[in-house]
Amino acid sequence: MKYVGPADIAERAGSAAPGTHGGAKVNAVSVHPVPGETAHVAGTQQVVTGLGSEPGTRGRIARLILENGPMTASGLSARLGLTPAAVRRHLDNLLDDGLVQVRNIRPCGSRGRGRPARMFAITDAGRSAFEHAYDDLATSALRFIASRIGPGAVAEFARQQISELERRYQRTLESAALAERVMALAEALSADGYAASASGSPAGAGGEQLCQHHCPVAHVAAKYPQLCEAETEAFGRLLGTPVQRLATIANGDGVCTTHVTAPSLVHNRTTHEAGGISA
Repeated sequence: MKYVGPADIAERAGSAAPGTHGGAKVNAVSVHPVPGETAHVAGTQQVVTGLGSEPGTRGRIARLILENGPMTASGLSARLGLTPAAVRRHLDNLLDDGLVQVRNIRPCGSRGRGRPARMFAITDAGRSAFEHAYDDLATSALRFIASRIGPGAVAEFARQQISELERRYQRTLESAALAERVMALAEALSADGYAASASGSPAGAGGEQLCQHHCPVAHVAAKYPQLCEAETEAFGRLLGTPVQRLATIANGDGVCTTHVTAPSLVHNRTTHEAGGISA
């Protein structure tokens, strides 16, 4: 994968901060469970480490939940062509290992009637199985920069970090029609491991939504949102239209969601404002 992960942040932040060693060798990386959520992880580190590349049904179920957000057993069954009972057996194992968790979500418009849907969502440990590593080292490096140089240096570093992806994506998006740029960006992000998708915004919102179902630096960005802010700014430049981040995995949401304003709306608004001024 080409995405910028915590290992890259740790290495480059270390080389950017005086007195640190960007090339320091790390001999072991451990997964740190969130209290109350991933209590079973300690005895299943081998499972956690290998899940992201596991070719079997268990790995496919975990990846579907990661990429699509919370899902029901019947929804997973339909996607995989398996019986609900078979899917539930794998889900039980993932629950026991602390890689997924249950969320009871009431259907929209139910007004309190009916039973909540039993949904299965990925946990922090589950996300860690999909190539998360070096989180502690990256966080420590950014903390060092913030304390020695100042918070502004973290924001500058985040912009420099995302600029490499921006330069690479620019070539892809330049060849795409304006109406196809959001989808082109989603495809480029997916190729880099972000499991991204694009769709129309809810009725009346005007524009599209860009969703990223995987974030390789979610744990680091939870402490340093400058990483998310720099990425959002880059999306706006790449798409040539205003964008707004609605949700982030780093903030505890299941998916990073960005609203992309339709270029036609920007044009109409600009024309209207210009007309109002001239009047």
